[in-house]
Amino acid sequence: MSEKPVRHVLGLSGGKDSAALAIYLKDEGLAPDIEYFFTDTGAELPEIYEYLDKLETYLGKEIVRLNSGRDFEHHLKIHGHFLPSARQRWCTREMKIRPFEKFVGDDEVVSYIGIRADEDREGYISRRPNIKPVFPFKEAGLVREDIFRILENSVGVPEYYKWRSRSGCYFCFFQRREEWIGLYEHHPELFQKALKLEKYDPTTQEGYTWIEGISLQKMLEQRERIVELATKKKEG
Repeated sequence: MSEKPVRHVLGLSGGKDSAALAIYLKDEGLAPDIEYFFTDTGAELPEIYEYLDKLETYLGKEIVRLNSGRDFEHHLKIHGHFLPSARQRWCTREMKIRPFEKFVGDDEVVSYIGIRADEDREGYISRRPNIKPVFPFKEAGLVREDIFRILENSVGVPEYYKWRSRSGCYFCFFQRREEWIGLYEHHPELFQKALKLEKYDPTTQEGYTWIEGISLQKMLEQRERIVELATKKKEG
């Protein structure tokens, strides 16, 4: 029997970098047999699903949808209603990494990762010996401006970048305060869902909140000031 062929995979997050990488590899003919996948937490922004449909059309190939088999509320209950945070990213582990590792199994895999040459980070690197990460943008020296150029010449930039700096769940704890305000303005129903997930006692000021030291309700009361400070920062 012949050896099983190496699989080439690329995870699409619904964000600009992974989308641009998929388009770059296709247009340059660098990975013709690549498998595209998207790991769905069930808590993504609506714009992400719309963008994935556009990408699928452009790439001319199915984007396999993965998931953990359980919704976020189930995982939250299992973790004692302790909200995920930058220090405790159990949501990434349970709802992104495990479905991906199940998807590739024990196959030899080359995983294409969209980290740019102007970024000083690794992203998720599997510790499994059968998964080899590669970074085409770093190797080619492509930076942020290149990524936007690739997208503008093909499927366009995801709509949510008008008010948010990253893809991911609607309650992503990496959001800046002004981005939470953006969620409130663009998807008020999702903002309310995120607010209800907090376990916070305003009297004792104790509990679990998405933003360390402040509840979403309290942050909303400071809405005008937050927007004002964000505007001044952009201007200069």
